[in-house]
Amino acid sequence: MNAPSSALPNRWERFRDSYLLYSFKRDIVAQISLVVFIALVAVAVFAPLLSPMNPYDLAQIDILSSELPPFWIEGSDSQYVLGTDAQGRDMLSTILYGARVSLMIGFGAVALQALIGVCFGLLSGYLGGRIDAFLMRLADIQLSFSTLMVAIIVGALVKAIFGGATFSAYAVPLLILIIGLAEWPQYARTVRASVLAEKNKEYVDAARVMGLRSKRIMFRHVLPNTLSPIFVISTVQIANAIISEAALSFLGLGMPETHPSLGSLIKAGFDYIQSGSWWITLIPGAVLVVLVLSINLLGDWLRDVMNPRLYKG
Repeated sequence: MNAPSSALPNRWERFRDSYLLYSFKRDIVAQISLVVFIALVAVAVFAPLLSPMNPYDLAQIDILSSELPPFWIEGSDSQYVLGTDAQGRDMLSTILYGARVSLMIGFGAVALQALIGVCFGLLSGYLGGRIDAFLMRLADIQLSFSTLMVAIIVGALVKAIFGGATFSAYAVPLLILIIGLAEWPQYARTVRASVLAEKNKEYVDAARVMGLRSKRIMFRHVLPNTLSPIFVISTVQIANAIISEAALSFLGLGMPETHPSLGSLIKAGFDYIQSGSWWITLIPGAVLVVLVLSINLLGDWLRDVMNPRLYKG
């Protein structure tokens, strides 16, 4: 009788034996960064359950309790652990809700960037010719302007055309659209470079010989082999999108103070630093720094792990 063939490893077994998990177990910085990032995402997602108050509910805001310091400073109120802002809102609640808005804009903008950039990069790298020249010149024009400049121009135009009230009502989708449209060339150029390296390999030639259409070859065969750089650049772009939103909010072109993000919270408390109410700006600023730093550290680790030039024995 023939010896029974050994069963193929399932997905969990392949992941357990992968270099990705091996590297993660040996990198304490990546472990701490992932724990911090997951914790911040969790408290942001469950902000309505964890927040002592609802900063959007005017009935819960007491203007007489404005600018109360955090619990470790004399004159604080035990009801407000991190103090209150100039409007009397609980700082802990506004930070949790603000982190949720910032993360929503960050992930949404990166999803839009990836959608546009990956499609353009695939078309440019695979088809080549005039399509490649047109899309790359379009990307070059886009890259000649800074992200913040594009976002400021578009945001100011939208505010001037539709009014501040309309901008405030649709601030989240508008910021996702503005930041997403400003950063798609990063994906397009990265995917194009990967596609140029893949399209002349044997598996692509075999797919062409089989009569598969270009669309299927691009999305079913070439795209999966370009995912590594896409994952790496996405971590960096999420942090960049959150920073861009904070910068726009600080300049008055982002989230309104009535629906705070981390950036608008920093902006709202900036005028009160010299009066002694430093916590209104510094505490949301510290949360923003920790959030962006954890994402960047994870991105650095992921870049090293997925670098094919590094030995992975």
